[in-house]
Amino acid sequence: MVVFSVYVVNKAGGLVYQYDNYSPRNDVEKTFSYPLDLVLKVHDERVVVSFGQRDGIKGATRPTPAISVFDCLLFAIGSQLSPEPGSSGIEVLETDTFKLHCFQTLTGIKFIVLADPRQAGIDSLLRKIYEIYSDFALKNPFYSLEMPIRCDLFEQNLKVALEIAEKAGTFGAGS
Repeated sequence: MVVFSVYVVNKAGGLVYQYDNYSPRNDVEKTFSYPLDLVLKVHDERVVVSFGQRDGIKGATRPTPAISVFDCLLFAIGSQLSPEPGSSGIEVLETDTFKLHCFQTLTGIKFIVLADPRQAGIDSLLRKIYEIYSDFALKNPFYSLEMPIRCDLFEQNLKVALEIAEKAGTFGAGS
């Protein structure tokens, strides 16, 4: 069982923290000869770097998730499809390859966890992450609300909580 990623989104929808816990191991490693063929292209009135093909491999970049757009989309879809009026959005989104769990606090901060669909105890893990956020980010005198989280103790305790959750396959009661 594995937790893939943890995201913290502020009430304005901005990504303030991202931790990728699981990165698949590359079985094949390829070295490239330089210089790389870089091509600048105009796409939707923006300049985009496009990699050419060299040594039989076409380069590509891994896009970083647009959590703020994704988060707003989840809220819009969840609140419209929910049978309950005034719904706060999607709490769990399940696919074949992962489960997205979202915990929204009363202050509007959202904690999002991408995990293996078989991983149990994610609700408890989300509450533990919120507790860690409260103890190590909010109580840090150098941390400003709505700004990116750069607290070593927050990250260290988050890693410990994720390790406990993965080893046990669960984190306390609930899922």
